[in-house]
Amino acid sequence: MSIADFDVLKYLSITIDILLVWYVIYKLIMVIKGTKAVQLLKGIFVILMVTVISDWFSLKTLNWMMEQVLLWGVLGIIIIFQPELRRALEQLGRGRFFSRTGGQEEEEQEKMVEAITKATDYMAKRRIGALMSIERETGMGDYIETGIGLQAKISSELLINIFIPNTPLHDGAVIIQKNMVAAAACYLPLSESPFISKELGTRHRAALGISEVTDSVTVIVSEETGSISLTKNGELHRDLKLEQFKQMLANEFITPIKPKQTSTPRWNWRGKKNG
Repeated sequence: MSIADFDVLKYLSITIDILLVWYVIYKLIMVIKGTKAVQLLKGIFVILMVTVISDWFSLKTLNWMMEQVLLWGVLGIIIIFQPELRRALEQLGRGRFFSRTGGQEEEEQEKMVEAITKATDYMAKRRIGALMSIERETGMGDYIETGIGLQAKISSELLINIFIPNTPLHDGAVIIQKNMVAAAACYLPLSESPFISKELGTRHRAALGISEVTDSVTVIVSEETGSISLTKNGELHRDLKLEQFKQMLANEFITPIKPKQTSTPRWNWRGKKNG
């Protein structure tokens, strides 16, 4: 083997090594995406920046403090990121570390929208109260842990059965994560907004509360009137017709569709009132 061939193999090996490292970093980022770990990473970045600046300007006390934080930070990272590390290892063990194709993702989202719409229609007609929150980018692991874990394939029959009165799981919210029913009987934070109408009950207040702290989309079926409502980004869309409701879900979770110009009753509980 000539020296030239050796150099080519060496550079090829280095290139493959770099590409593999970048791929692993990318997959790790995708694992923690949508969780609170993203905010923690920002905090770590700030600490590193402060360390560099304090060293540059010879701020000895501040630099010593930052060095102590970094020294013990490895143990702290293991403790803080324990859920994300466990999740990554579980995916690796199941062979799911590689992403699904976009077509499969869209097909699953269509099935989810169809199942939620069908279940909502059934419960609205029979005035069965329901509260369903669908996770998006912001992780809802803390709220999932307050309920009963299911990790079940989503279906309209399952959702209906959960909310049938006097069953063990009917009281509380269902949280849907990655097109799966992650948990039922979950507790959601109640909104403390003073602009909420007095006629709205705990379900609507909880739906608004979770929409204020996450980017989730939450569906409410009123037990008193059978009306369908939806919250997102701190806004409540009340008394939706079934087609309006389905269109809104499709626009949020499937490839954007241009909706028909229909007016929906909407209130922004942060102080601005619309239509």
